[in-house]
Amino acid sequence: MPDVRLSSPQGRWILLTTVLGSSMALLDSTVVGVALPRIGRDLGADLAALQWTVNAYMVTLAGLILLGGALGDRFGRRKVFVVGVLWFAAASLLCGIAPDAGTLVAARALQGVGGALLTPGSLALIQASFHPDDRGRAVGLWSGFGGIGAAVGPFVGGWLVDGPGWRWVFLINVPLALLCAPVAVRHVPESSGGRAEGRFDVLGAALGAVALALVTYALIEAGAGSPLVALSAVAGLVAAVAFVLVEKRRPHPMMPLDIFASRQFTAVNVVTLCVYAAFGGFFFLAALQLQVVVGWSALAAGTALLPTTALMLLLSARSGELADRIGPRVPLTAGPLMCAAGMLLMLRVGPDAAYVTEVLPALLVLGLGMVTLVAPLTATVLASVETARAGLASGINNAAARAAGLVAVAALPLLAGMGPEAYRLPGAFDDAFDRAMVLCAVVLVAGSALAFATVRRPTPDCRRPECRTHGSVAVPPLEAGRGPGGEGP
Repeated sequence: MPDVRLSSPQGRWILLTTVLGSSMALLDSTVVGVALPRIGRDLGADLAALQWTVNAYMVTLAGLILLGGALGDRFGRRKVFVVGVLWFAAASLLCGIAPDAGTLVAARALQGVGGALLTPGSLALIQASFHPDDRGRAVGLWSGFGGIGAAVGPFVGGWLVDGPGWRWVFLINVPLALLCAPVAVRHVPESSGGRAEGRFDVLGAALGAVALALVTYALIEAGAGSPLVALSAVAGLVAAVAFVLVEKRRPHPMMPLDIFASRQFTAVNVVTLCVYAAFGGFFFLAALQLQVVVGWSALAAGTALLPTTALMLLLSARSGELADRIGPRVPLTAGPLMCAAGMLLMLRVGPDAAYVTEVLPALLVLGLGMVTLVAPLTATVLASVETARAGLASGINNAAARAAGLVAVAALPLLAGMGPEAYRLPGAFDDAFDRAMVLCAVVLVAGSALAFATVRRPTPDCRRPECRTHGSVAVPPLEAGRGPGGEGP
């Protein structure tokens, strides 16, 4: 049984290193958006290259995060976590010195591999190290500090872009990693899931990542109309079908398909796809809208987005308590509708928009909608499967949200009619942004309707989320248990 106490020096070191590790990945997912216009200008990149700057990271992270959890369970969570931190730092260094857009995109894909190794291990180390009496408080502090990191991410990104330059958005990860990795080696006890049988589902992970990459490529490059785009789309669908067949036949699959036998689990994951596709599209385009059309600096744009993450950080725990009392159906129905209203309010944000009267109301409504739905969404996912599979269920839900976000970033500019140079043309971008917000609102309304039709109150003795405080707007919280890829502590 783990016996580290939170009040001990070792307990504080464990908390520090896990917070630093998870914050690196959280910060990276929030700070890059505000840097995109400056990256595009300095590297001479078109809109497709900016999409890939976001999505190359998301493809490898979403495709490999379940495998990353399994590797930690097998070979040791501390070991895999440290490898992930150092890998992430090396890829960040390559991002920071990239001479062109192609190198930056490749380095971002490598960053996603590091993120897939360190993200599941961060919470798993908390679970495996602390005494049961301190574990709940340790998880609360871990998620709270991580939420603060996510909340200040856009501000930090804007400050770096307007100050030392956009390359420091990536280079800042290097000193964080050089602090995190030695502390982990010295102070964090090694742990594993005690599961050594079976092979890793490397083929399944590869097929999943390839399917996401090919479909993303087809969506981003669809405007070119080349035969290669059509071939990529077909190949992506074939890879997706092959992924399902492999997972069905493997004795130890990365994503056991029988977990989808729960109708509520399946339905809630479809709701997750709807809401996080809208969120991913919104936060990709909103940072561009505030800089390209409204004319704000990167720092002003990043600061402007703080209310959504601040509301998540302050109110997510209370939202979870409310959902425990009234059930998840109402929050999962009302939350997406509130988010849709917030995105429609963004239609008022145009050239020379005033923050207090036009931007802030939209972000407050959007943030309150996110607060309303995120905690109940996680709780319902965990309640839809047996307790022993809660970590796996959370990992699948987290990966689904990431996949939805990357597909939205690829598809939304195409559907909204944004050309390759749209982000350099304020008038054209403003018109396309309005169309995109309407599309996001429609997807959110569809998610709300599905939640109303399918979500039911869970049983009283079901597994409850441990990460009650949450500040990330990109993905739902990742819960431990059996771990997202295998056995847990």
